[in-house]
Amino acid sequence: MKVRPSVAIIENEKVLLMRYRYGETDVYNLPGGNVDAGETLEQTLVRELEEELGIQISVGEMLLAGEVILPQQKTDVLHCVFDASIQSGVAILNPKETSALEIVWQPIAILPTLAMYPNVAESLQKVLTDKSSMQYVGKLNQTWY
Repeated sequence: MKVRPSVAIIENEKVLLMRYRYGETDVYNLPGGNVDAGETLEQTLVRELEEELGIQISVGEMLLAGEVILPQQKTDVLHCVFDASIQSGVAILNPKETSALEIVWQPIAILPTLAMYPNVAESLQKVLTDKSSMQYVGKLNQTWY
């Protein structure tokens, strides 16, 4: 099983998302990336957000973790979502480092209406709204895009 960390950056009750297009569907994803050999999850997040968005972040607590297990994928993935904040820079896509089409700030309240990969919208909204502690959500009900 592969581990993929991502971050929830919240400003003014909105979360920073990256928008992709698969067929006729806009799919949103939390910024993050794949762990390189010898990296911690925090180091991965700092590197990935610097490369893809040109921002320096501070990584906080883990908010949630859940698995995507789909036969279409080559490997199962454990997704770990951390709280983070921007320390410097303005988020701008670097097309050399990501295939995302744009970054968007979406209200926390509408997360469950978005197509997301991984499908953490409801769990993330609950953690952020209720200010509850970290949740292991188990197998995520994920649509294949």
